[in-house]
Amino acid sequence: MIETIALGSQGLVVSRQGLGCMGMSEFYGSRDDEESAATIHRALDLGISLLDTADIYGPFINEELVGQAIAGRRDEVVLATKFGIVRDPANPAARGVNGRPEYVRQSCDASLRRLGTDHIDLYYQHRVDPDTPIEETVGAMAELVAAGKVRYLGLSEASPQTIRRAHAVHPISALQTEYSIWARQPEAELLPAVRELGIGFVAYSPLGRGFLTGTVDVGALAPGDFRRGQPRFQGENLDVNQAIVDRIRQLAAARDVTPAQLALAWVAAQGTGIVPIPGTKRRRYLEENAAAAGLALTGAELGALAEAGTARGDRYADMSRIGG
Repeated sequence: MIETIALGSQGLVVSRQGLGCMGMSEFYGSRDDEESAATIHRALDLGISLLDTADIYGPFINEELVGQAIAGRRDEVVLATKFGIVRDPANPAARGVNGRPEYVRQSCDASLRRLGTDHIDLYYQHRVDPDTPIEETVGAMAELVAAGKVRYLGLSEASPQTIRRAHAVHPISALQTEYSIWARQPEAELLPAVRELGIGFVAYSPLGRGFLTGTVDVGALAPGDFRRGQPRFQGENLDVNQAIVDRIRQLAAARDVTPAQLALAWVAAQGTGIVPIPGTKRRRYLEENAAAAGLALTGAELGALAEAGTARGDRYADMSRIGG
């Protein structure tokens, strides 16, 4: 069974590794709801309690899938979802951000209905709204805690300054952002800030959107796979980034583990209070990922991975949507 750790300093306890559920419903090719539900069930069997979803995934259908899968096992789950990114039904690629208090309340009630639960364990603002003061957004989120609809609060892709302002309104238990061997930007300012404030860190895309597994053939990705349009998977960027994966593959072979396990072990080795949430919709990959929770890397291995380099190219095609 995977061990549990404290996430933040307000009392939230989660599994050392979580499960990202986004790809079960969108962004990474075709859906298989039956296998996805079985994957969630297997995660709970292995002691993985932290399940991560959001209203934007689908949109909406991922929360419904997760809610149906955990019915009857709710007490085994630390349920995390998010609000704040708004999609245009007429243009699936368009995105907006909304952090207004009335939207916070509406979004929470809608997520509770889709998830089939009376409370959300960890409620994130998915992206910071530049047009709404963070104090107003977090103030509304705090009201949800007082009402018993939410237990703990989180932010996603927020700057240290925004985190400090939010934390002054109501304690923030977790910050979620991308972090992996090839995406180390949080090390400069974010990780020091959250450690100072007693905030846990949830690392999404710890496998580089699957690329660090060494099994992704970008040319063979499904037409609707969103990675096709991302800078790190195109042109010269892809050539440079492939060299990083090749190095990880070599180090994994020397240790007799998979590249995915090595990459996840690297994230876990970066300090206490960091929880990776690798996403998968298949049980076999879930079990492979879960096995990494007990993998301790040597100093030499960590040094070699640090020297592998960081990814070339922006994390998203439109970086203006990130941060704040």
